[in-house]
Amino acid sequence: MTVLRVAAVQHDIVWHEREANFAALAPRVAAAAAGGAGLVLFTETFSTGFSFDTPGIGEPEGGPSSSFLAAQAAQHGLWVGGSCPEIAPDAPADDQRPSNVFVLAGPDGTVHRYRKIHPFSHAGEERYVRAGAEFVTVDIGGVRCSLFVCYDLRFADEFWALGPDTDAYLVVANWPASRRAHWSALARARAIENQAYVVAVNRVGSGGGLDYIGDSAIIDPLGETLVGAAGVETILFADVDTAVVADTRDRFRFLQDRR
Repeated sequence: MTVLRVAAVQHDIVWHEREANFAALAPRVAAAAAGGAGLVLFTETFSTGFSFDTPGIGEPEGGPSSSFLAAQAAQHGLWVGGSCPEIAPDAPADDQRPSNVFVLAGPDGTVHRYRKIHPFSHAGEERYVRAGAEFVTVDIGGVRCSLFVCYDLRFADEFWALGPDTDAYLVVANWPASRRAHWSALARARAIENQAYVVAVNRVGSGGGLDYIGDSAIIDPLGETLVGAAGVETILFADVDTAVVADTRDRFRFLQDRR
């Protein structure tokens, strides 16, 4: 069995200022590494703020944001992730909308990409964002981590589909304070339903006319919050233990009863 120490970085975002965000976040990776983390997670759109309707916001795949993540992963010898707006190399010339891409970079130069499957149609996000179509689960030293972004959290069936092969769901978000109760309830529900950890990382501060309270949390397979915070920039540390997942699923055999 494997234990992975996770650092969830709850942070503010400087609107449209990638370099400023890189400068602010690089010391957080160093602090997380000093705290023994093997995985560091930033929020959704960690380098730009959630601003997909801004012309030119999209980066090429492998652009400055994912390059920053890869460089930090290599420098500190751990995994680093967060989402950014990237234009797929195969995007047609007449549709250069970026996708909301959860980039997860490893210490050996490996880079995984999950393109958010569910644009937030309530806000017309589909007009500016190309939806993804494939789930992504990454094995980090024996810990199976499935990647999701923000609004995906509302779609339990997709978490269920990955449940048997997932030890931890990694959910990065810009979830507004006005719906904070939904964020916390859904994150805990996904952990309980699937008997897996949920690492839910949300921003704080303000941007694009919205306020964000954070409520980031690392939740265990029984739905207990191991660590959480609201309203402040901080780093949350917790251990994800595959033995706890296996033991929970052995004692409470709920997954096998799904139809």
